[in-house]
Amino acid sequence: MSKTHTIKVEGIEIVTFSKNNSDYICLTDIAKHKNSEAGLVISHWLSTRFAIEFMGIWEKINNPNFKVTEFSNFKNQSGANGFVLSVRQWVDKTHAIGIFATRGRYNSGTFAHKDIAFEFASWISAEFKFYLIKEFQRLKEEENNLQKFEWNVQRTLAKINYRIHTDAIQEHLIPHKLTKDQSNYSAPQITWLI
Repeated sequence: MSKTHTIKVEGIEIVTFSKNNSDYICLTDIAKHKNSEAGLVISHWLSTRFAIEFMGIWEKINNPNFKVTEFSNFKNQSGANGFVLSVRQWVDKTHAIGIFATRGRYNSGTFAHKDIAFEFASWISAEFKFYLIKEFQRLKEEENNLQKFEWNVQRTLAKINYRIHTDAIQEHLIPHKLTKDQSNYSAPQITWLI
């Protein structure tokens, strides 16, 4: 994971990160708004026909390797009594890229592309989704402002370094006894024939 950040929404800390110019949000953290058993909440949502249809559409648009036949099988099974879908089953069978689960001591949980995460947040609570979007937008605005600041600092340093280099060349490399014509002379371009 690169560029990991934490945002706080209604007292719940939610991990976000950027990878390959895409933003991902931790569904496990969002699910804690509804129930401390976040894995069950996510599994129940994944098992709904609406969630499967939404993720299927997202994958069709964003994933050229998405297995549409497997998606259709899940879609047909959704809504049936006893149908439960896990993130691992969804990813393994359909080759989905919009949602994934990680294990480990740090940053473990279920993560989803921001489009899917916002849809999941809608299922949790419309109000929670609204605050999540606002906080996420604030984070992105801060990142954008930081990038602009860093670019301006780099530009200023380049400008200062340019001045230092040109002054050093004038003082140490160009002899003071050159005439104006000699200092304005540039060597003719040599073109090589191959």
